[in-house]
Amino acid sequence: MSLPTRPSELLAWSKTHEGKKLIRFTSVSVISTLVSFATIGIVYGLKLVQGQIWATMIGNAVASVPSYYLNRKWAWGKSGRSHMRKEVLPFWGMSLLGTSFSLVGAFLVKGYTQSHDTGHLLTTVMLQAANILSFGIFWILKLVVFNKIFHIGELEEFEEHLTAEEKTELPN
Repeated sequence: MSLPTRPSELLAWSKTHEGKKLIRFTSVSVISTLVSFATIGIVYGLKLVQGQIWATMIGNAVASVPSYYLNRKWAWGKSGRSHMRKEVLPFWGMSLLGTSFSLVGAFLVKGYTQSHDTGHLLTTVMLQAANILSFGIFWILKLVVFNKIFHIGELEEFEEHLTAEEKTELPN
């Protein structure tokens, strides 16, 4: 997947199958990151949960639910019952892996903030920053794996989920 470099090429690319898929996946990632960010801010910032590790786990778990449904239905155009072995288990496996990656950041923040006696507000901000950084690093891997999970590689398979208007925009 190569991205165009000029604005006119970028606009044309954004209307292609590949461009629409990446834009939708990116949008879902932004939404789930914001959900995780807000959840950590609420549960840790308001001291509903005392530990940085628990706050990170809760934030990531809460964000995984809308991430699954938005990715499945909107980014990959899947509908109907989810297939447990082909969709659900791989998605949650990746989510657990991503959460584990975020927990590494939370452990680093915990170690730093305890040794430097930072205040609660700074600790909350650092915890949120570590989680966002973890999401960013893990994002590329998720994009590649989710494309395999949801089997979106063939243009013909994607086209059956397009609206009539979207089909007329496809190049011949």
